[in-house]
Amino acid sequence: MSDEDDLFKIAMSGVKPLKQTKKITRKKPAHSELVTQARRQSAQQQTVKDENYLTGGEVEILDAFYPLSFRRDGVQHGVFRKLKQGKYQQEARLDLHRRTVEQARIEVFDFIHQCYAYNLRVVVIVHGRGTHSQSQQALLKSYVNKWLPEINEVQAFCSANPSHGGLGAVYVQLKKSESLKQNNRERITRGRID
Repeated sequence: MSDEDDLFKIAMSGVKPLKQTKKITRKKPAHSELVTQARRQSAQQQTVKDENYLTGGEVEILDAFYPLSFRRDGVQHGVFRKLKQGKYQQEARLDLHRRTVEQARIEVFDFIHQCYAYNLRVVVIVHGRGTHSQSQQALLKSYVNKWLPEINEVQAFCSANPSHGGLGAVYVQLKKSESLKQNNRERITRGRID
């Protein structure tokens, strides 16, 4: 034996083992199948993230006859004037009649992003004026006016001409997608000699 073992025995000479108490094992409560399903559904719903960032809260209600107009910095006055005059071809149309605010929020978000993905530049959203609703308020018009500036792909929008829905619709101009920008660059530089 070494000196360390001797020292350890001397240090431990008066030590007695602790009394062990009996362990109590708790049984897990038996969960019903309904509780298990509810937990599973809750966990799945929490993992699905809503990518729609459009606000759904309160909004200032606009008059049914209020003309909508919005233009981001960088949009030329002539381009915006042509949009207001309805001179651009409308490539897609979304009708929001008889939709709830939540349904409209989802449809506007999806519609704009799909149009941008398909390289569409000018689209129409028909929101109505609210004159036939029970509350006689331009609710969807007010929300569309709030939502469209929140979407980065929207460059400008304005109320449509009477032939395209008038104050119950908006022309929406979308940004050029990267593929359209690249096509323009190639078209412009074609034929140039470095």
